[in-house]
Amino acid sequence: MTDVTITHLDQGARGEYHARVEGAEDIGRLTYLRQGDVLVADHTLVPPSIGGRGVAGKLVEALVADARKFGWKIEPQCSYVAAAFERHPDWADLRA
Repeated sequence: MTDVTITHLDQGARGEYHARVEGAEDIGRLTYLRQGDVLVADHTLVPPSIGGRGVAGKLVEALVADARKFGWKIEPQCSYVAAAFERHPDWADLRA
C-alpha cells in the first residue's frame, strides 16, 4: 500500500486538500470554494506520476471526513467527486 499523507489548507473562501505520496515530488489536489457551510468541490487533480494509487479517493475521503466532523455539506461540481458520491450512498446526507 502506498503511503499517502493528506493535508488541508483552509484559506477562508477557498481551500485545498493536498496528497503527498512518499518518495514522489508531485502532489494531488482537491480544491473547493466555501459558500457558508457548503464546500463546492470544483476540481480534483492527480498527476500521472502518482496516479493509480488511490490518491484521488483519499482526497475525497478526507473532504468527507472533515464535512462530517465540522457539519459541512458538499456540492460535488467536480466529476470525480460526483462519481465518488454515486459509489458511496452512505454519503448522501452530506450532499448539498
